[in-house]
Amino acid sequence: MLDKLTELLKASGVYGWEITDEKKNGWEFYFIRHALDQHRAKNVEHITVKVYQLTDDGESIGFASSEIAPTASQDDMEKLVADLAYRATLVKNRPFTLTPPPEESVSAGKASDIADISADFIRAMSELPETETEDINSYEIFACDVSRRLITSTGIDQIEHYPSSMIEVVVNARREGHEIELYRSYYSGTCDAAGLRRDLEKTMAYGRDRLIAKPTPVNGTIDVLFSGSNACPIYSYFAERMNASLVYRQMSDYEIGKPVCPAFTGDRVTVRAVRELTNSSENHAFDSEGALIRDTTLIEDGVAKRFIGGRMFASYLGLTDSFNPTNIEVTGGTRSAEEMRAGRYLEAVEFSDFQVDEITGDIFGEIRLAYLHDGDEVIPVSGGSISGSMNDFAGSMLMSRDSAQYDYMKIPALTLLRGVTVTGAL
Repeated sequence: MLDKLTELLKASGVYGWEITDEKKNGWEFYFIRHALDQHRAKNVEHITVKVYQLTDDGESIGFASSEIAPTASQDDMEKLVADLAYRATLVKNRPFTLTPPPEESVSAGKASDIADISADFIRAMSELPETETEDINSYEIFACDVSRRLITSTGIDQIEHYPSSMIEVVVNARREGHEIELYRSYYSGTCDAAGLRRDLEKTMAYGRDRLIAKPTPVNGTIDVLFSGSNACPIYSYFAERMNASLVYRQMSDYEIGKPVCPAFTGDRVTVRAVRELTNSSENHAFDSEGALIRDTTLIEDGVAKRFIGGRMFASYLGLTDSFNPTNIEVTGGTRSAEEMRAGRYLEAVEFSDFQVDEITGDIFGEIRLAYLHDGDEVIPVSGGSISGSMNDFAGSMLMSRDSAQYDYMKIPALTLLRGVTVTGAL
C-alpha cells in the first residue's frame, strides 16, 4: 500500500510530500481492584499523508495533511492526494525548503517486549501497600511497542521503534461514611515501578487528607510550593518561549544572549532539549519532519542560548540543525529540600486544572488539595484558587537541587513561586 501511495505522490506534481506510517502493537489489561476483569491485544496502524504546494511565482507555500486507512483502495488514495493537493493551495506561507535526508545514520532501535512491560506493571500494582481506608479501586494498563516510519519527497526513509505505555489508576479514600476517588494517569516508556509506587502512596495520603481538609483561608499573596507533576507547565513555559514558532510570530520576547527575565533574585533556570530520558515515552531519533533530535541547550543559567523548532519557522529565523524537541530536562536548583520547605508557604498538590499560558505568562489553578505550612503546623486545605504571572515569578523562583521525572520532562523536584495570589475558599 505504501509503495502505491508513494508512486501516486511522485506522479501528482506537488512540490513535496511526507508519509508517516505508525504501527502500534499493544496489550491492554483492565482490573477491578486487583482482579483481572478483561484483557485484549491490539494492533493498529495509522498512516498520515502531508502534501506541500509551492505557487508558480515561488512567493508562497502551503500544506495540508490527512490520515488514510491502511486498507484504502487505489481510488481512495487518488482522491486523497488530489484533495490534499488542492487544499494545500489555499494556504499561503512564506517559502521554505523541506527537511533533507540526515547526514548521520539513524538507529532504528528494537521492538519492545510488551509481555515484560505488562508483567512489570501488574507486579508493581500488586505490591502496592494499601490500608482499610485508602486502597485501589481499579486500574487499566496499556503496554505498547511503536514502530514509526517516515518517507518524504526529499529522500528520507527512516524507521524507529520505541515503547510507549500508560496506566490509569483510581484510588479510593474513606472516612466516617464519606468516600472520594482520585484519578491518576501515568505515561512512560516501560514501567517505572519505583516511581509508580511512590506517587500512588502519596495519592492515597492525599485522599485521606482531602477528607479532613479545611477551606483554604488565605486571601492575598503567599509563596506556593509545587512538589509534583503540576510544576511541569511552569517549565514548559520556558521551553515553549524558545520555540521558533513563538519567536517568529513575536509571541515570545526572548532574545539570544539575553536573560529570560529582567533580574534574578532566585535561581537561574537551565533548559535542555534531550534525545533520551530514562523511561520516557518520547525517546525519538527524529522528529515528525525527519530532522534528527540532538541534545541542545536552550536556556543556560537564565540566559537564552538557542531557538529551535519545526522546519518552517526555523528556516524563517535562519536556524540550522533545528528540530521539534520531545524530551525536556531542567536544572539550576541550588537548594536542598529542607531549605525549600522553610518558612510559611502553601504546598499545592492537587488542582482541578493548572495552566501556564506560554504567551502571556499567566498562571491559574483551582485548588483541590494543598497544605498550609505555618511554622510547625501543617494544615490540609481545599478550595479557592491561585493566580499570577510567570513574568513576575521567573526572576525570584526557587528550585531544588534534586530532580523528578514525569514522562518526557525531568524537572526540579520542588519549585517555589514567590508572592502568588491566592483566593481562599472562605
